[in-house]
Amino acid sequence: MKEVLVVYYSQTGQLFDILVNIASAMKGEGVNLNFHQIVPNEPYDFPWEQEKFMDAFPESFLQIPTEINVPAPELMQKKYDLVLLGHQVWFLSPSIPLNSFLKSDAAKHLLKNTPVVTVIGARNMWFQSQEKVKRLLVDCEARLVGNIALVDRHWNHISVLTIVHWMLNGKKDRMFGIFPKPGVSDADILGAKKFGAPIGEALSKGNFESLQDTLLSLGAVRIKPALISTEKRGNIIFTKWANLIQKKTQAAPRSRKKWLVFFKYYLLFAIWIISPIVFIVFLLTYIPLYGKIKRDTKYYSSVHLKNR
Repeated sequence: MKEVLVVYYSQTGQLFDILVNIASAMKGEGVNLNFHQIVPNEPYDFPWEQEKFMDAFPESFLQIPTEINVPAPELMQKKYDLVLLGHQVWFLSPSIPLNSFLKSDAAKHLLKNTPVVTVIGARNMWFQSQEKVKRLLVDCEARLVGNIALVDRHWNHISVLTIVHWMLNGKKDRMFGIFPKPGVSDADILGAKKFGAPIGEALSKGNFESLQDTLLSLGAVRIKPALISTEKRGNIIFTKWANLIQKKTQAAPRSRKKWLVFFKYYLLFAIWIISPIVFIVFLLTYIPLYGKIKRDTKYYSSVHLKNR
């Protein structure tokens, strides 16, 4: 009997649905599925209030953990043949609950010497967050053997509008009745079942060496090179903002709200002004940087981690 652990934090339920569809296609006589839902002691409400959403930025980006539940004793007692790790992205970083789990003693116990497949449900920008998850998995002595990233396929700025509508109103419907539905499409969520069979086959053989190549052939990851450039620049700027807000908050706690408002307006400026400029620069430099773009695309499609 192969023991599989599914670990997740899913604020909207979208990521949970994706994981269930993948796991259901793996289920058989030789597979026992176990589920652990990460639950923060202080929950993050859905839908978000805008102020609380912005308030999560510094701790999200700086990967500061919060108190979470401990897996049930019966889960802790098992040795797993595979872990499916649900990955939700907040501010170019793993969500605070996921980050908190990966930094916990429980994660170090459960994931040590264990194959892991990460399953991402995101708007579209997940590359930098996945890099951080890779490093956390290394700290847990886990072995990343696969990655599936399902995203909103619509144009970047359309998805910004629709995801805000969903996050702040709690309704995954068409904004104003004309925009596309936000998040991962229903077809892609249901279609996630196709990834279960190759994962199950690798699990039964105990050989995950070619799993990611097989998942890629099924469309597990689709890279938009322009977003790689956007994320890299965003990660640098977010580092400065997050450290600044933390520094100002420590010096004067009441100033946190003011600095978060400044960051919110910067974020709007970055999305609607800076991001299009970065895209234009990407187009202008596409030919001279073609080799680097191909290398980046190959790398972010893989489960490897660059040496720092």
